[in-house]
Amino acid sequence: MATAVETMTAAQETKDSLRPLLEKQQKAYRANPMPSKADRIRNLQKLKKVMLDNQGAIIKAISDDFAGRSPEETQLAELMPIAQDINYTCKKLGKWMKPSKRHVGQHLQPAKAVVHYQPLGVVGIMVPWNYPVQLAVLPMIGALAAGNRVMVKMSEFTPSTADLFAKLMKDNFPEDLICVVNGDAGVAADFSKLPFDHLLFTGSTQVGRIVMRAAAENLTPVTLELGGKSPAIVADDVDLEEAAERICFGKSFNAGQTCVAPDYILCPRNKQEAFIEAYRKVFNRMYPKLSNNSDYTSIVNDRQYQRLNKLVDDARESGAGIHIIGEENIDDGSRRMPLHIITDAREDLAVMQDEIFGPVMPVVPYDSMDEALSYINDRPRPLALYLFSHNSQCQSKVMEGTHSGGACINETLLHVAVDDMPFGGIGPSGMGHYHGHEGFLTFTKAKGTLVKGKFNAAKFMYPPYGGLLGKIVFKLFVR
Repeated sequence: MATAVETMTAAQETKDSLRPLLEKQQKAYRANPMPSKADRIRNLQKLKKVMLDNQGAIIKAISDDFAGRSPEETQLAELMPIAQDINYTCKKLGKWMKPSKRHVGQHLQPAKAVVHYQPLGVVGIMVPWNYPVQLAVLPMIGALAAGNRVMVKMSEFTPSTADLFAKLMKDNFPEDLICVVNGDAGVAADFSKLPFDHLLFTGSTQVGRIVMRAAAENLTPVTLELGGKSPAIVADDVDLEEAAERICFGKSFNAGQTCVAPDYILCPRNKQEAFIEAYRKVFNRMYPKLSNNSDYTSIVNDRQYQRLNKLVDDARESGAGIHIIGEENIDDGSRRMPLHIITDAREDLAVMQDEIFGPVMPVVPYDSMDEALSYINDRPRPLALYLFSHNSQCQSKVMEGTHSGGACINETLLHVAVDDMPFGGIGPSGMGHYHGHEGFLTFTKAKGTLVKGKFNAAKFMYPPYGGLLGKIVFKLFVR
């Protein structure tokens, strides 16, 4: 095992090497500023092959980092989205790269206008711990499709995955195309200060502010994928067990350690107890036991486990109701944690103020849909919003009357898996988009170009002003 001094030295060496790595990628970009469609697809297909050929190692590394992560969840959340996004991107890339013709007004004729889609250069990607492979590779797909070079900073909280990912990229791609940086929070801070052509950060709102301040020193454009408290609204018309089943899947997946997991539930007041019982029923059906159950993921580390338990303890001490769903006494030595539904919690409690990121779920009763929408709109705009209703008027009312980064009606989480739909937050939950075409555009400069030939009609508007032709031009077009 490395000593503290050795670890610190390694981290410092990584920090000292960041600038040369960036300069190496910048030089490679200048040598080939417009990679061909064939080159881009070749890189994407190779990336897909590397991921699929190493599925077993990736599943094991992530499980080691979590001390128990469901293999099926890793396939569903990490590997399947990567494969599907690469397939979709390769299919559409030629269309996305094609220059776009634009309208030119009569007053500028004869001329033509074209938008060219040009790579930005070098893109930085900062990756969180909860989905360490997916959240490294999906932005990378957009960046490579757009013709860029990529530097990736992995999370120090998933060291096995970070080391494996760095090795896979180093063994299969030149460092001037893809390079992976590992290290502590100091390395992450230095990474965010590099003068990238674009920086994408996924993580907490608090750290997102720090990253944005650092990027501002270089006027580096940023895409921030943050979090927040994503509500799930149970409308009065929906079957409670149906809603509970779909919310339970979204909340239990990765043990709630998902940025778009339902964070709290808004439930009709007269159905609150029935909903909790319906939830208990479906949770116990999905997870008959929690000890030694590989289907149920563990909390990633002791720090997060203690934080979640403190949220519950503080709520209990304040007089809130604590409803434990699932096996209470987990004796397998893991950090698996049953779901804790919390009722009657005070609004000033941390569980009602902070993003939960784990198997803890407040239920907030409401008496009318207007009251539920006011509750949401009085709070920071969330990354996701989930409505459970089959009433079209209710659906329209909620979708038009709220803001969120994305939304599902009668589902949770799965909007993120739609290849042809942008993913991104709004306000405190983030800015910018990626996935699919929006990802390509995020990492591309859409450069508008006006093209004129030998004949120049614009000269009739040149000084000296006041001539007859100039007056005719103003009469025709200033109206």
